[in-house]
Amino acid sequence: MEWLAQTRASVAMHESIWAFPIVESVHVLGLCLFLGLAVLWDLRLMGVTFREVPASEVNSRLMPWMWVGAVVMVISGIFVFLNDPIRYYNNIFFRIKAVMLVLAVLNAWVFQNGTFRRIADWDRGARAPAVARMAGLASIVLWAGIVVAGRMIAYNWFDKK
Repeated sequence: MEWLAQTRASVAMHESIWAFPIVESVHVLGLCLFLGLAVLWDLRLMGVTFREVPASEVNSRLMPWMWVGAVVMVISGIFVFLNDPIRYYNNIFFRIKAVMLVLAVLNAWVFQNGTFRRIADWDRGARAPAVARMAGLASIVLWAGIVVAGRMIAYNWFDKK
């Protein structure tokens, strides 16, 4: 991580008075866009919202904007990390967040490559199959954990320098 902390991008992030607050704000806005829509999609999978709207239609309307939010969130997240890569890497809450991010992506990948491919079988029903409902619930739980862990990074009392 030492080499990463010495890169031009990391030094610029760390030394600028405005870079970190701007990048962190963009990161939060990307998260809001992505997560707000992801929760709507997950709630549709769970049969809580938009029950009368076909799941494929909800997905096709939300997914492009979810991707915009995800791209903004990932790119800005890289720059947030670059602000102090050694501290983030050694932070237990960052590591928890990273593990939950991997699990959230894996959950979405398994859903997209499994249950979602058979959406024609359950598209118009108010209730998706149990595996789709569980994927939606897992997504909400994981993303809530990601947000909490991400916020706790600033308040880590375990690793005092």
